[in-house]
Amino acid sequence: MKTLIIVTHPNISESVINKRWIEELKKLPEKYTVHQLYELYPDERIDVESEQRLIEQHDKIVFQFPYYWFNAPSLLKKWLDVVMTHGWAYGSKSGYKMKGKKIALAISLGVDESELGKSAKYKYTLNELTRPFELSFEYVKANYQAPFAFYGMEYNVTDEHIDIGVKTYMDFLSNF
Repeated sequence: MKTLIIVTHPNISESVINKRWIEELKKLPEKYTVHQLYELYPDERIDVESEQRLIEQHDKIVFQFPYYWFNAPSLLKKWLDVVMTHGWAYGSKSGYKMKGKKIALAISLGVDESELGKSAKYKYTLNELTRPFELSFEYVKANYQAPFAFYGMEYNVTDEHIDIGVKTYMDFLSNF
């Protein structure tokens, strides 16, 4: 079964790594369904039933986005709020439609990995910073996996660094 990649990037045309990831994913349509939220919903009016059907059709789902201001883009938060509803994603009469689905985050970060951690500049690890995602997906009984992260995009946009990012992401997805 194909893996659903939900891409939430508010300015994909100016992206470096997320745009390249999408280009690589689209070379393998038999393996990946690329679903770009900002492209589909520029007015942020999410078609909840359509999104829920799409989730139901996939057993593996990756949320791909840039991480800035220590969070995901606002449309992803809105997506979580309106798609993962009571009666569908959770609740005693919901059937837990996301139950058992393998879920992961694929995050691009401007900072270097060494800047995250207890004694580092930003005090927290990425796993600590993404804990609300982990708890949300556990709440709906999904099978949350450790996030994939690619660091250093603020200052290192060399072709070599980008190529490493593409390779490591595709390797992650192959083993997901």
